[in-house]
Amino acid sequence: MSIASQSTLTVDKDWWRGAVIYQIYPRSFQDSNGDGIGDLKGITARLPHVASLGADAIWISPFFTSPMRDFGYDVSDYENVDSIFGTLVDFDTMIAEAHRLGIKVMIDLVISHSSDQHPWFAESRSSKTNAKADWYVWADAKPDGTPPNNWLSIFGGSAWAWDPRRMQYYLHNFLTSQPDMNLHNPEVQDRLLDVVRFWLKRGVDGFRLDTINFYFHDQQLRDNPALPPARRNASTAPAVNPYNFQEHVYDKNRPENIAFLTRFRAVLEEFPAIAAVGEVGDSQRGLEIVGEYTSGNDKMHMCYAFEFLAPDPLSPERVEEVMKDFGAAAPDGWACWAFSNHDVMRHVSRWGSLVADHDAFAKQYASLLMTLRGSVCLYQGEELGLTEADLAYQDLQDPYGIQFWPEYKGRDGCRTPMVWDSQVSQGGFSTVTPWLPVPVEHILRAVSVQQGDENSVLEHYRRFLAFRRHYPAFAKGEIEFEQPQGDALVFTRRHGNEQLLCIFNMSPAEAAVTLPAGDWQTLTGHGFTSNNYGGKIDIPAWGAHFARLA
Repeated sequence: MSIASQSTLTVDKDWWRGAVIYQIYPRSFQDSNGDGIGDLKGITARLPHVASLGADAIWISPFFTSPMRDFGYDVSDYENVDSIFGTLVDFDTMIAEAHRLGIKVMIDLVISHSSDQHPWFAESRSSKTNAKADWYVWADAKPDGTPPNNWLSIFGGSAWAWDPRRMQYYLHNFLTSQPDMNLHNPEVQDRLLDVVRFWLKRGVDGFRLDTINFYFHDQQLRDNPALPPARRNASTAPAVNPYNFQEHVYDKNRPENIAFLTRFRAVLEEFPAIAAVGEVGDSQRGLEIVGEYTSGNDKMHMCYAFEFLAPDPLSPERVEEVMKDFGAAAPDGWACWAFSNHDVMRHVSRWGSLVADHDAFAKQYASLLMTLRGSVCLYQGEELGLTEADLAYQDLQDPYGIQFWPEYKGRDGCRTPMVWDSQVSQGGFSTVTPWLPVPVEHILRAVSVQQGDENSVLEHYRRFLAFRRHYPAFAKGEIEFEQPQGDALVFTRRHGNEQLLCIFNMSPAEAAVTLPAGDWQTLTGHGFTSNNYGGKIDIPAWGAHFARLA
């Protein structure tokens, strides 16, 4: 059943450029049937909240049939909905309601690997001669029985698992239950592109491609070289993970991916106004790869790397460095920036744990994210200023956190349930104990608490999104940085005849900032206050100032 024709959305092929996308982690958004796990009907019921924020689109993390070893990122049926989330009818209903509210729908596509419970893998592992024998990455052991090479799994240990049925190793860049598919095989590519068409025919408006740079491996299975300690960083894997000790030139980031992404884009072009964003996970070449994947207008519409999802604190210099590095690496490309998502510590805890004025910090960082050049991805709960949940070991569900506990606690702390109503059990998420606990400190920040309070983080998100929509330069314009003034970040956004000035005081103390030359008219409606003294602006701690060139 296709419901694309039922959409009331205006067909705009460029809608994604500068769009604000709201990420929904379905297990934790809204439970509609009392089993403690969020579902598609729950998402449908809460779409008015997303619409009230002013988001252009939602991105839904995987809801496909899965044994849930990695909570949906291990797919066992790409063309169906897991029963814990509902049915295909529930999905169609959700899309229809989103479109009625003017919200586009993007879904998470996980095609670098599948679940080991997928029928394709069951057939592939059954023999070396079956029809799908080459659909996954298989290799013989070394003469001493050890794995084919030194590749490591990002979840810990070797990236190879022994299968006694085939008497061979199979590649898994993540869990052993997530075997990597062999995209060197044209049949695999064709079948995965059929999956893309399946969801486009159901009316989706785009995709988020998980681990997009992991699609291909080196067919010679060469060892990765060691990475010098001075070049290591924890942007894509925690510092305690030996995955950071290698330069990943052979297990991912392979040049063959370019041709496949071109094929993928051609399928999207068969449908009107579709967009895709790719996740590029690489600690050394992330922005360079983004540039490759978004060049030429024939591959990805936009990508994101981990520069703003990494532990490194933001400063005026850091923001400018990342934006300029992106411009150099991807001069024709487009970024989709996020400060938080389902894989990293929430940014108000990652960067602001020592900040006294939590709400002011949360408001400023939201506003900064929404004024940078690129599209924006907001993660559910950040509009409430939610902090990272500190969970006990016995509450952990994430295999990544269990593997590296206690130095790395995994991803459960950012995946706890959304809080809607402080006056009811479990914050209004569920009527029973949910799959992850709801922190008391989150309930105090529920939607019901902040709704209508003009000083709240929630109302600031709504207000600033409305302010952003009023000025096209924020969504589409170029960006140019002025010399930082102490802890003040200063840049302009320019689109056509519109030029906007943005100043962020990224410090806990008031700052005096000299305006650049020009007749700057102060803008209002964004929620920040400042004092203008003849070309000098006094900006409160964690404050901002916006102006337009007359």
